[in-house]
Amino acid sequence: MEPGSRPLEDLLRTLAPQVLGLLIRRYSQFDACEDAVQEALLEASLSWPRDGIPDNPHGWLVTVASRRLVDQWRSESARRRREETFALESSALHASGAVSMRGEPAWEHREYDGGVSPDADDTLTLLYLCCHPALSPPSQLALTLRAVGGLTTAEIASAFLVPEATMAQRISRAKGSITRAGARFEPPAPDEIMARTAVVQQVLYLIFNEGYSASSGRSLQRADLTGEAIRLARLLLDVIPATSPARGESSGLLALMLLTDARRSARTLPGGGLVPLTEQDRSLWDTAQIQEGVGLLTSTLGKASVGPYQLQAAIAAIHDEAPKAEDTDWPQILALYDVLERIAPSPVVTLNRAVAVAMVKGPLAGLAVLGTVEADPQLTRSHRLDAVRAHLLELTGDAPAAREAYLRAASSTASLPERRYLAARAARLGQD
Repeated sequence: MEPGSRPLEDLLRTLAPQVLGLLIRRYSQFDACEDAVQEALLEASLSWPRDGIPDNPHGWLVTVASRRLVDQWRSESARRRREETFALESSALHASGAVSMRGEPAWEHREYDGGVSPDADDTLTLLYLCCHPALSPPSQLALTLRAVGGLTTAEIASAFLVPEATMAQRISRAKGSITRAGARFEPPAPDEIMARTAVVQQVLYLIFNEGYSASSGRSLQRADLTGEAIRLARLLLDVIPATSPARGESSGLLALMLLTDARRSARTLPGGGLVPLTEQDRSLWDTAQIQEGVGLLTSTLGKASVGPYQLQAAIAAIHDEAPKAEDTDWPQILALYDVLERIAPSPVVTLNRAVAVAMVKGPLAGLAVLGTVEADPQLTRSHRLDAVRAHLLELTGDAPAAREAYLRAASSTASLPERRYLAARAARLGQD
């Protein structure tokens, strides 16, 4: 789409999972339906800016996607007829010349008839379908981000820190696996919902992260993705019973999103430049979201097993409730990171904990923690390791080493605002 078409992108992102859900319910074949929806979205992105958005955009997309399916199946049927005709003509058993039409869809001429309300939100059902047990967890995540979150293959590859070609193959295999598994488009049984909820939570977490800190492009954040992740997190919380063990983490996930997204307006300058947390104008933070997030967290902690989303939400709440950056309770944040690293260890958690250690015990202690993960392949493919290292080196007063680390980080990120910010930090150190 052309720049400046964000409202259209938002509309298509909202409609895409609804249209895909309707087609899968009607025609069953996940892979073919997802391909057809992508083609319909592409046609809409080209024709709607020129011709105007139709009165019934949902119905328009369903009709176009259905026609793409029909065209595909007609082409497949024609190919099969040619192959069968050739086989029959070359066989002495061919007597009548009749050609079998096995596999020809009886519903091929059906158009969108309004039988399913365009307002029906099938997104959550589609979310659980993408988290089908026939798929491995990484494939569940990738497919959901593609079909429900609307992320491009490149964005998903960045979220997983793998090459784009690898992610394209993973998504393609996942779509085929869903179809071969014969998965039906219907809400799973309660026991299956519980089994899939952890993956669904992780998917929503990744969608939110991509929206809050876009991995590439000219914008630091994508409100369409963060908004969609929050909407889906609310839907997820609605279907989790109050007595379910998954309730606490689902509440924690929504709280984490709200408490983090509350800072969105203060994270960028009018020209799009990045503003670090310590320099943000906290009067711009969304107090209503902060209050809702803290309320969710308060109603959850102590009533269920504590999980990583609740702990991260608690850390976000400490940041949000500090009137000024210097009022931040870093010892409490470090204590929470200590617990988080024990129950859900990961290089990213250690990276964040290194900052907390530096704020409590000094930058050299933080650098020592950083050294324990500096060879991790996940982090070496990302700019964040060098960005944190540069920040801690700057705190020690080692300007030349900090400048080099900032420049390495700037060269490694595909996000233009982050690249400019990191390069500016390096330039400032070079002038000192």
